[in-house]
Amino acid sequence: MTTTGRIVAGLFVTLDGVAEAPDRWQGPYFHPEMGATIAAELTETDGLLLGRRTYEEFAGFWPHADADPMADRMNAIPKLVASTTLDTLGWQNSTVLGLDPATELRRRVEHGEKLTVTGSITLVQWLLRVGLLNELTLMVHPLVLGSGWRLFDGVEPVNFSLGETRSYPSGVISLSYRSGS
Repeated sequence: MTTTGRIVAGLFVTLDGVAEAPDRWQGPYFHPEMGATIAAELTETDGLLLGRRTYEEFAGFWPHADADPMADRMNAIPKLVASTTLDTLGWQNSTVLGLDPATELRRRVEHGEKLTVTGSITLVQWLLRVGLLNELTLMVHPLVLGSGWRLFDGVEPVNFSLGETRSYPSGVISLSYRSGS
C-alpha cells in the first residue's frame, strides 16, 4: 500500500479574512490549547514549507528561542523555502526549492511526505492556484481589522469540504477543510 502525502496549511485569520501580521493582533486571543494543537501538528509533519518572508521571520526568531518548548522541533525539522531571491539559507535544515517548485512538491507528496505551511500567504495562494493544497486549517479570531492582506485576495474559486471544527476558550474557532480537487 502506497502512502500519499499531503500539503497542509494553517493560518491565523480574522473574521474579515485578514491573515497579515498576526503577531500584531492574535496575542490576546492565544490560548494554551491552541499552542498544544500547533505543537501536535508539528510533531506529525515531515517538514515545513515556507515562503521567503515567513522563513526570514522564523529564521530570525527560532534559532534564538531557547526558552520556547517548540524551539527544538522548529530548529530540527526540515524546512523547504519557496523563493526566487534567496540563494543561501542560514537556518539549519533549510533548503530552497528549485526552479520548478510544483514538480518538486508533487514528487514529495507522491513519496508520502506531509508538508506543513504556516503563514506564507503568497505561498498558500500559489498552492491554491496550482492545485497542490490538500488541507487548510484556519484559526479564526473574533476580531475585525477592516484592512490588511486577506488570505483569499485574488484567489480563483476553490471547493473545500469541512473536516473538523474546534473552539477555544478565547473565542477562536479552528476550521479544517480538505480540498475538493
